Amino acid sequence: MSASVAWEHELQSWLEPFLSPLHHPARRRMCPLYVAGLIGPGARKSLQPIATRVAPADSDQLHHFVAVSPWDEAPLEAELLAQANQLVGGPDAILVIDDTALPKKGTHSVGVGPQYAGVLGKKANCQSLVSLTLAKHEVPIPIALRLFLPDTWIKDPGRLQRAGVPKTFWVERS
Repeated sequence: MSASVAWEHELQSWLEPFLSPLHHPARRRMCPLYVAGLIGPGARKSLQPIATRVAPADSDQLHHFVAVSPWDEAPLEAELLAQANQLVGGPDAILVIDDTALPKKGTHSVGVGPQYAGVLGKKANCQSLVSLTLAKHEVPIPIALRLFLPDTWIKDPGRLQRAGVPKTFWVERS
C-alpha cells in the first residue's frame, strides 16, 4: 500500500465515527474531502483551491457543505471529546483554555470590535476566539473553538440577524 493510499485510509478510519451524525449522504461524502484538503498538501487552504485539488467535479457540493449545510454540531462535539479523552484523557490530562485575537480593519466580520488583543498587547479592532484543548504530556488535542461576541454585537439584534448569527449565541457571556 502506497503512503498516499495509507494516509487516505487512516484519515477515513479516523473520521468514520464523525460521519454518521451528518445524516445526509452528500455531507458524509464531502466531509472527508474537505478535511483532506485542509490537512493535505497545498499552500492555499481556502475553499476554491481545496475544491480544485480534492473535488474538481464536485466543487459546488463542497461549497454547499462548508457554507450552507446545516447540521447539529452537538453529536460531532461529543464524539470529538470522546476521541480526545481516549487519546489523551486521564488523571494526568489538563484542560487548556486560551484566547486568540484576529486583528481586523473593518466592522462587518462577525464579532469584530474593539477588544483586547493579546497578540498585539493592547485593545484593538479584532475578533476574539476562545479555545479548549485537552492535553497530556506534550500531546494537545483541540476540542472546541468559539467566536466571542462583544457587547456591541450582543446588544444589536439587527446586526446579529443580518450577519446570520444563530439565536443561541445572542446572549451575553461572562
